[in-house]
Amino acid sequence: MTAAIVTDHVPGAPRLAYDHAGRGETVVFLHGIGGNARNWHRQLDALADAYHAVAWDARGYGNSEDYDGPLDFADFAHDLARLLDHLGVERAHLCGLSMGGRIILDFHDRYPQRIASLVLVDTFPGFDASFTQEGRERFVRERRQPLLDGKEPADIAPAVAKSLVSPHAPPSVVDELVASMCALHKASYIKTIEGMTMYLPVTDVATIAVPVQIIVGEDDKLTPVKVSQKMAAAIPDARLLVMERTGHLSNLERPAEFNACLRGFLDGIA
Repeated sequence: MTAAIVTDHVPGAPRLAYDHAGRGETVVFLHGIGGNARNWHRQLDALADAYHAVAWDARGYGNSEDYDGPLDFADFAHDLARLLDHLGVERAHLCGLSMGGRIILDFHDRYPQRIASLVLVDTFPGFDASFTQEGRERFVRERRQPLLDGKEPADIAPAVAKSLVSPHAPPSVVDELVASMCALHKASYIKTIEGMTMYLPVTDVATIAVPVQIIVGEDDKLTPVKVSQKMAAAIPDARLLVMERTGHLSNLERPAEFNACLRGFLDGIA
């Protein structure tokens, strides 16, 4: 990497950390439920020559502060607005992976005027009515119970990481994902599992009126290709890239292909 990546903070409660590099139009990257800002450093490096590339640590993640009480998933959208206000940016390009994609779609429902474009990576617009309250509670219980029983994120990280990546992913990618999960704040991670799973709104993606790039790995089992295809068909100005031999972490598994798609999309808008 050649870009000078700097860590700064958004004041307030909780204080939010973000890594950034470059100057130009602002592109904000949002990590998944088991990640942090470092997962996007290759993308910051790839864009810094022409853009102000920013990757946050969501509340309760990485270098951002934890917080009292339960998580309302909408808190993430309001935090993103705080970040843009701190940067002095009225409209930004937003790129979110998995949970990060859900956050920027929720942000779209609340702050559509602040979005220049969306990049939706291995994500989905929300749990539909087929995911019952009983099913949500069971999902949360199964995922938090090992942690409540005394296990640490580091204990579950290797198995989770291997379940997310493609069989073709090099060991270095698995190691990087494991490191991200080992850095999780346990209490905040549990609250995020609960808050995201129990969040009811589902974004009507047909209402999105900005350019959209959708990226998904063909081996993604968590958010399968058909989910991205459905979103692409519903969004008026959307394009879709299905990345071969790639799982749920497209930007980590095949960064060169990912960055080429991202740069082409953003430069085309500019």
